[in-house]
Amino acid sequence: MKGLNHNSKKNQVFIDLSHTIESGLVTYKGLPAPLICDYLSREESRKRYLGGAEFKIEKLEMVGNTGTYLDSPFHRYADGKDLSQLELESLSDIDGVVINVPYFETLEITPQHIIPYNVRNRAVLFHTGWDQFWNTENYYEKNPYLTMESAEYLRDQQAKMVGIDSLNIDNTLRDSRPVHSVLLGANIYIVEHLCNLSSLPQEGFKFCAIPPKLKGVGSFPVRAFAKIPSALPFIPHSISFFI
Repeated sequence: MKGLNHNSKKNQVFIDLSHTIESGLVTYKGLPAPLICDYLSREESRKRYLGGAEFKIEKLEMVGNTGTYLDSPFHRYADGKDLSQLELESLSDIDGVVINVPYFETLEITPQHIIPYNVRNRAVLFHTGWDQFWNTENYYEKNPYLTMESAEYLRDQQAKMVGIDSLNIDNTLRDSRPVHSVLLGANIYIVEHLCNLSSLPQEGFKFCAIPPKLKGVGSFPVRAFAKIPSALPFIPHSISFFI
């Protein structure tokens, strides 16, 4: 199973929910792709160290909205918390729930899709199947998104974090960003460009998405993952694309 790593010592299964970042990757059309290169190459380092020691130090140039990333309130609001101000307990080991809304059934995720689930104090992850188009032209066009009413419902039900396996949690065909505004205004963090959500059970797992402690930064890539107890019997759900 893609993204699965079993840790028998801790009696847990780890599921990687992040895309790989590499030089030249386009996450969002209009934003520059990351540049990853050597600051110090292994060849050059050999001239500095004795005993055959060699090292490699990379230089990265990229925008914060690259790969799978987390939006903090500072991304939207000047007086909101930036990444350095986020509490660790708000980023790690959050009870999770997966809500399936296949993109081929609808691109618009409404409160009616959410109401059947308990979302209070949970990381609510929307599995649309859009991640199958990652790093293709289709990924950037007419993506699945939440409505403003969905964001208001999640806020009112006190969700803790919201994630989606799509280009944007908002409708990118419009200039407004009501979902970002509502969620981040309520200190509900957003994780976009998730993947492998089909490998998760509907509930019974812990979600983690921890960015670096960067001051004055609102968004940055995370290594998002889920932890599932090995003893928990589950059948990973999937979205069939043959319709």
